[in-house]
Amino acid sequence: MAEARAEIEIDATPQAVWAVVGDFGGLAAWMPGIESCVVDGGDRLLKLMGLEITERLESRDDDERTLVYRVVGGVPVINHKATITVTPSAQGSEVTWDVEVEPDDMVGLFRDTYQQALAALKEHLGA
Repeated sequence: MAEARAEIEIDATPQAVWAVVGDFGGLAAWMPGIESCVVDGGDRLLKLMGLEITERLESRDDDERTLVYRVVGGVPVINHKATITVTPSAQGSEVTWDVEVEPDDMVGLFRDTYQQALAALKEHLGA
């Protein structure tokens, strides 16, 4: 299984960033390409570019500002786990989006997608 990390510094408090990132159903408000995001129990159903992707929430920790989820349908992966973490930094917040994925050749696609999403998050927050 391949691993990668996307990361960004955002000039906003960790609490302000977590208010956006920690909302499992709020992805369509800030991530490019997401046409809709509907939460059904522990799953979120995403529609983007003609695809329907199902992601399952594994854990959400408000104290640690960490969100862990898996892609469970709609993408040709054997295994996928993503972890988004918001931590304090000198500029305000550091946001990391770690991914573990199999097959290995999918890791670059996910890393690049998550890096673009983090840039859009920063813009969304005006930071």
